[in-house]
Amino acid sequence: MNSASGGEERPPDPTTAPTGSLPHVTQEAQGDAWVVTVVGAFDLNSVSALSAALETGVRTHSTVVVDASGLTFADSTVLNLLLHFHRKAVLRVASPASPLARVLALTGADRVLDVRATVADSIGG
Repeated sequence: MNSASGGEERPPDPTTAPTGSLPHVTQEAQGDAWVVTVVGAFDLNSVSALSAALETGVRTHSTVVVDASGLTFADSTVLNLLLHFHRKAVLRVASPASPLARVLALTGADRVLDVRATVADSIGG
């Protein structure tokens, strides 16, 4: 259908992509916290954007919150990344979707990481 307009096909916009199709990260300051929102599947091949966002948060804020409610897949790469940044700053994991919640529970990381029910709970202290 794009040929009728004469334009090139554009890649999908990750902000409107259906959950699970394209992993993407957004980040913003909310109060005194840096909130990193992850959507989609994250593994060794896609974790670099998450790592960069967490690094920015650690450099600029005392508290970093990962909103994991839109996460559709997480492997040991994601777990190791969270544990790494947990040692560098106050890191809170908010509303982990079932794939991450399962990894956290199976490994016992849910007893090491500060897991909160919501982003608001995580920002509030």
